[in-house]
Amino acid sequence: KFDAIWFGVIMVILLELALISPPVGMNVYVIHGMAQGASLDDIFKGAMPYIALMLLMIGLLTAWPELALWLPRLAFS
Repeated sequence: KFDAIWFGVIMVILLELALISPPVGMNVYVIHGMAQGASLDDIFKGAMPYIALMLLMIGLLTAWPELALWLPRLAFS
């Protein structure tokens, strides 16, 4: 059984990850269009720490789903 809040948090993180990771990386291409002197490789390299952190967060939320659920439970109890 999956909690809807947990599923929503996971989906938002995965969508954010998809928007900054290659090959799609829509946000990276937008930043490349706005940045005057930056190469696409530099922008993707700058996004790598955020990709690693999001993957770590997905792993943590998969291992301990209550991390995503403690604040909503606190607010609605």
